[in-house]
Amino acid sequence: MSTGTSTGTDAVVELAIGGMTCASCAARVEKKLNRMDGVTATVNYATEKARVSYSDDVSVGDLIATVEATGYTAREPAPPAEQDDPVMEDDELRPLRERLITAVVLSVPVVAMAMIPALQFEYWQWLSLTLAAPVVTYAAWPFHRAAFTNARHGAATMDTLISVGTSAAFLWSLWALFFGTAGTPGMTHPFELTIGRTDGAGNIYLEAAAGVTAFILAGRYFEARAKRKAGAALRALLELGAKDVTVLGADGRETTLPVAELRAGDRFLVRPGEKIATDGTVEEGSSAVDASMLTGESVPVEVGAGDPVTGATVNAGGRLVVRATRVGADTQLARMARLVEDAQNGKASAQRLADRISAVFVPVVIALALGTLGFWLGNGVGLTAAFTAAVAVLVIACPCALGLATPTALMVGTGRGAQLGILIKGPEALESTRRVDTVVLDKTGTVTTGRMTLLAVHTAEGTEEAEVLRLAGALEHASEHPIARAVADGALQKLGALPTPEDFANVPGLGVQGVVEGHAVLVGRQRLPADWSMELPVDLARARAAAEDSGRTAVTVAWDGDARAVLEVADAVRDTSAEAVGRLRALGLTPILLTGDNEAVARSVAREVGIDEVVAEVLPQDKVEVIERLQAAGRSVAMVGDGVNDAAALARADLGLAMGTGTDAAIEAGDLTLVRGDLRAAADAVRLARRTLRTIRSNLFWAFAYNLAALPLAAAGLLTPMIAGAAMAFSSVFVVGNSLRLRTFRAAG
Repeated sequence: MSTGTSTGTDAVVELAIGGMTCASCAARVEKKLNRMDGVTATVNYATEKARVSYSDDVSVGDLIATVEATGYTAREPAPPAEQDDPVMEDDELRPLRERLITAVVLSVPVVAMAMIPALQFEYWQWLSLTLAAPVVTYAAWPFHRAAFTNARHGAATMDTLISVGTSAAFLWSLWALFFGTAGTPGMTHPFELTIGRTDGAGNIYLEAAAGVTAFILAGRYFEARAKRKAGAALRALLELGAKDVTVLGADGRETTLPVAELRAGDRFLVRPGEKIATDGTVEEGSSAVDASMLTGESVPVEVGAGDPVTGATVNAGGRLVVRATRVGADTQLARMARLVEDAQNGKASAQRLADRISAVFVPVVIALALGTLGFWLGNGVGLTAAFTAAVAVLVIACPCALGLATPTALMVGTGRGAQLGILIKGPEALESTRRVDTVVLDKTGTVTTGRMTLLAVHTAEGTEEAEVLRLAGALEHASEHPIARAVADGALQKLGALPTPEDFANVPGLGVQGVVEGHAVLVGRQRLPADWSMELPVDLARARAAAEDSGRTAVTVAWDGDARAVLEVADAVRDTSAEAVGRLRALGLTPILLTGDNEAVARSVAREVGIDEVVAEVLPQDKVEVIERLQAAGRSVAMVGDGVNDAAALARADLGLAMGTGTDAAIEAGDLTLVRGDLRAAADAVRLARRTLRTIRSNLFWAFAYNLAALPLAAAGLLTPMIAGAAMAFSSVFVVGNSLRLRTFRAAG
């Protein structure tokens, strides 16, 4: 499967990298790729992938050859279905699991005999050698093989440290057993610095060689399983889509095809309980659609003819006929998966520092181990003690935790966000959420629904509301004007059915007129009935003035020579907007309402949702200027919008949050995409982003703190190699486990 795409003059490819065992491996591969002319690469140790941008004079084959020349493998990733095959996953973990079981079973008696005097029978050291040998050779073979491969390429990695440390302990023990006195009962060598050792064990380190191997294999195994869990959300997202689709031919015949064969423009059938195969528009039928797997919104959405539907959502009600509008890589599901995967390949600025440290970490540790050996020998503590301290330094050093700190947190955080309908584009967006103190909210389509809605009906004395809605709704139903649609939809919602008008006519700029149930009906601006010499009763005149003062549109309804009612129509505020504004304030953000509408409309909406600061009557091209003005005043600004005219402002803001119900341009410009059209998701997005950033920072802190504390302790001879191995393995598992806590994040309310 080719993943290469074009970006400008460069192509982009994603490669699966094999053989990496620590962050310094990823740093080496990245460095080698970036040395190629026209190549820019980012290598992610946690996802084991490289994202490479390359010019026309470089081929994918050249990239793969460079990676292989560095001592690793590279290939274009398998299709998602193959990546997620449980059998394939088990094949990857089985060899590691088998080596781990071997190491644990054989190491436990070796360690027990070394530490418990009662178990030290005559010549027990030779049984320890028999048990430890398979551990240090077979079980530890991946470390030795990787160390040898890296040595051939003039490099050293974490495997080098493990291989050298365990091999040194084992070979030292062999020498002591065959040429020293360790194999002779009653003969010992003193070891001042190792705690817990007993007589007869002072000059062999088989338990260290075997125990370190077991601990590190355990760490690698649990790390691999945890990394698999970290990417589970993205894999689940990729698996959401339907596998087959029932296509309707021109003759109405039903044909079942794989979804991959569906084309834009095809009509397909969705039965109750089935997944909608791809993005499209409903042509026949009505139903409730469960979109919770994409948006995190638990309430099904009612759809009917003309409504858009999204692939991978579930038809929870009636039979639907849908015409496909977007297929394959263009669907919302595919775009979501791309955004999440791109985010997981990103690197925070702190992680770039960690990568630079990891790149030089191993040579520094080897130098430190040699320095430790020389220091203790120079201070006369004896070769045994000096050697033990040096081995502990080699074993305890761990750049793995540094390499895992950012990518694992990003994998889990972005994956959890995708499950909740929040798409985070990358670590830069996370860092922006920490700084923002102001959130600018576009009114139309963000705070409001973006659709005109019938909000109130004011009737003259003696006139029934139902009659007004029946006559006005019937006439407006024949019009395509947004205000007419609002009146017609409101009438249909309350009455269920409307009569058919006669002699319908549009009156340009004023409204509509026609005959309904024998009544001559006018619906529109006040000028329309005024032209027929109809005047509004006092109570209706007051209602119209109040509606206009609050920024709403007033529609007059008249029939049979008299003005009978005033309808209030406006872009309705979303039910959840006031709650969302409250949540944003609780996060320390100051909300500002931004709109091109007049001041009265803006103030009315702002009052309803609890916003104090309003910027109204702003032309689309001037929205960027508003953002820049706020930034110049020292504010760090987040922008929430959904339209084409919001795209530039979203891009200019310190943090852009695009409503996924909006345009592609807005989504492309945003740093965070909110798949569901609910402003509360903006607060959830900021909370999740901040929590993910905190997790990254805590991971990096503990990874740095571990090495800063552990290396001096090991060099001082205060840690045995076995304890050092256990601590090293724990550090990586801790970082991954800390990241996995993000899976528990819940949307508020």
